[in-house]
Amino acid sequence: MANQNSFPLYEKHWYKHTYKRVTESLLLILLLLLLGYRVISVNNYSFPWFVAFVCESWFTISWFFTLATQWSPAVIKTYPERLLQSVQDLPPVDLFVTTADSVLEPPIITVNTVLSLLALDYPPHKLACYVSDDGCSPLTFYALQEASKFAKFWVPFCKKYDVQIRAPFRYFSDKLEVSTSNNTPQFKQEWLQMKDMYGDLSRKIELEASQKSNPNYGDFAVFSNTEKTNHPSIIKVIWENKEELEDGLPHLIYISREKRPKHSHHFKAGAMNVLTRVSGLITNAPFMLNVDCDMIVNNPKIVHDALCILLDPKGQKEVAFAQFPQQFYATLKDDPFGNQMAILIKYFATGLAGLQGPFYAGTNCFHRRKVIYGLSPDYVHKAIFSGNSISEEELKQKFGASKEIMKSAGCALEGRRYSPNADNIAQVIDLASQVASCGYEYGTGWGKQVGWIYGSLTEDVLTGLTIHEKGWRSELCTPRPIAFTGFAPGGGPTTMAQQKRWAIGLLEIFLSKHCPIFATLFHKLTFRQCIAYMWIMNWGLRPFFEVCYASLLAHCIITNSNFLPQEHGICIPVAFLVIYKVYTVSVYLAEGLSVKAWWNNQRMSRITPMNAGFCAFLSVLLKKLRISETVFDITKKDLPPTDDAGDDKDAARYTFDESLVFLPGTTILLLQLTAIMIKLLGMQAVVATESKKDCGIGEIFCSVYLIICYWPFLKGLFETGKYRIPMSTIYKSTILTSLFVHLSRNTVAT
Repeated sequence: MANQNSFPLYEKHWYKHTYKRVTESLLLILLLLLLGYRVISVNNYSFPWFVAFVCESWFTISWFFTLATQWSPAVIKTYPERLLQSVQDLPPVDLFVTTADSVLEPPIITVNTVLSLLALDYPPHKLACYVSDDGCSPLTFYALQEASKFAKFWVPFCKKYDVQIRAPFRYFSDKLEVSTSNNTPQFKQEWLQMKDMYGDLSRKIELEASQKSNPNYGDFAVFSNTEKTNHPSIIKVIWENKEELEDGLPHLIYISREKRPKHSHHFKAGAMNVLTRVSGLITNAPFMLNVDCDMIVNNPKIVHDALCILLDPKGQKEVAFAQFPQQFYATLKDDPFGNQMAILIKYFATGLAGLQGPFYAGTNCFHRRKVIYGLSPDYVHKAIFSGNSISEEELKQKFGASKEIMKSAGCALEGRRYSPNADNIAQVIDLASQVASCGYEYGTGWGKQVGWIYGSLTEDVLTGLTIHEKGWRSELCTPRPIAFTGFAPGGGPTTMAQQKRWAIGLLEIFLSKHCPIFATLFHKLTFRQCIAYMWIMNWGLRPFFEVCYASLLAHCIITNSNFLPQEHGICIPVAFLVIYKVYTVSVYLAEGLSVKAWWNNQRMSRITPMNAGFCAFLSVLLKKLRISETVFDITKKDLPPTDDAGDDKDAARYTFDESLVFLPGTTILLLQLTAIMIKLLGMQAVVATESKKDCGIGEIFCSVYLIICYWPFLKGLFETGKYRIPMSTIYKSTILTSLFVHLSRNTVAT
């Protein structure tokens, strides 16, 4: 399996953005000058001045994290043709798909993801697809059964005509169906046949969903008397490639792990560990690809690109996982919700690639099984020269009492092939059900030493961090065409719920023993990689300071005081603002994006942290005070559109619900509006001081700018239906605003 060719299977190229470095360094200098000005301006010391200093100090640190993370970007080039020449026997790969709720994540989306995986350009007998259904849904199981029947026709069609996009709903969409260069009569006939068959499949699933039936016969008998959070392990072999045919279909296995009300199931991390154990009993592939249920394969040759990194002689010793970026199809025009991450992928992902490697993103990632099993690079080096094997006692302590799991794990850790049940899966189903039980992990190292690590809602970042702190590297793989595409969440509630969950998870990591600072001080996380991790942890830390800064604006206008520098000192923040805005808009234009896309991302960079991020901050604070626990909110997956979502104007409108996540933003908006009204009506407090410290034009400008950023919320005060902010949220915000104004006026009176 090793590369016998003298040429590397992949190369990494570093490059410089001189203009970017100079501009961002200049912005950092301006922030430091602003802090210096505050320190030396003794005559201006006041409570607002102090709060502004603290907030701006954190903004400066945040900008340093940003600058350091992007400083030395790198790109990877893979050579799949060298891989096929040098590796005679391609290794098996296990494919993991996770879904958790058949309502929030419609089965037709999962089906398309699975079909795109089954049709990968890789020997089918070397692939096995495992689908984890944490919702224990008979509808999902039924959909996969029907999809396997369709796959017998769909997969050969894709390979015969070299179809690139192998998720049928995308392939048959209005924009793509006429893009093929193959126009032979035979192709047209087969194309129409495939489209009709997929239409039948979709209708069957829709009909079953509408009937909401729960059959208790045949394969569905196991679903009788089951609840989403209270059911035994259910493992079903939907399709088995018994003869290991090279032109057949990969194994397709359905897994719903056992859940009981009084047992912690550890969300997605727990599901991934069950997939790892069950697959270890059946196929035990040395490499594992995991994708979310809505991330379809956009490039059928991606396995070869990933293996170029993982099988390269240097990569085998140093690289733990190959991460593909999350990118999106059918995107809304001008990114109205600021969640398409085009600039983030372009600059931050490549910046991470130039360090110890990209973060594990929870999807679109190829892992080494032995690394997931806790192996460190040092052990790999020692094992090569000493030949020592892992003791049975150590295997039992880490992996549990199952002898088959111990044996498969031992072989995986030592780099030996072992998959005794790959050609007869039925004989191991009972044993697989045992290792998928909710009590199997007790007293073992699962979730602590091996597998996906528990302790955070962002199990992906935490697991990647524990891998990096052992000394492993990761690589960012960006082939052309792009590897995976998904559908970006739309509306307000969906985006906010997702961002809140991410911020909660990142804060949990920062406040735990897995904090990146500890990983650098006591383990093998590099210093610059630590800074990169602190940059992403800042998603959960920065919102507190942003809310304080926004509140300070209103406070100063209401009390007729100031916190911005006066006279010549105002040149520093003005220069920063002008340079920053010109610089960021130039970045968007250079990437072929519009000025409107830039503005949408600018305003969402104010809205999202001060709503989702601040609520996350409060949630973690309440958790640390043992008042409440954090909750894993599943991101709603919308049904895939039949045409370009950019054509739907309503899809770009901001929506609201009664969630508390919109309370901070509504309150901030009302605060700024109230402060401006007080200024216009001349109702500001009179400050009797010798030095002029009245509210200046700077505070007014910043407040108006913030109101403009919150334009979707301002419209939401007067809209109707789901586009209107609920009255309960408005009432609560009004009370909080009145209380803030009252307290601010009292500070002047005292």
